[in-house]
Amino acid sequence: MNKQGAKNWYIVDGYLPYKGKVDLNDFEGHEAIMIMNCQDEDASLFMDIYYEDREPDLDIALVVCARRVKCIRMDHPEEIGGICLERQQQYALRFRSDVEVIIQYGRMDIAQPNLAYIGLIGYSE
Repeated sequence: MNKQGAKNWYIVDGYLPYKGKVDLNDFEGHEAIMIMNCQDEDASLFMDIYYEDREPDLDIALVVCARRVKCIRMDHPEEIGGICLERQQQYALRFRSDVEVIIQYGRMDIAQPNLAYIGLIGYSE
């Protein structure tokens, strides 16, 4: 069987941006993690959040159903184990999965009128 992702993923540039709105648009500053599970079985993951100035939040349980994708908004505490991330504070993420998955990170930063969106694949092993 061909490799379909990895079991360990790292996102090192977490930085929940300013939330405000741009003019009359509905754009809202946010970050999201996309997890794709191409396997025929559900993926059980643990997410760890690392900070610059305090101990990490560890073992936040996540599940991505078989052959599905899951979007996790980092500004929605109910999606990340009740953790409230501070805006404009640096953090990093580690994911550990029992099956191979693919993880992508995205940020919409609206600190200026022309806004910016970044999307990247995390480091895997």
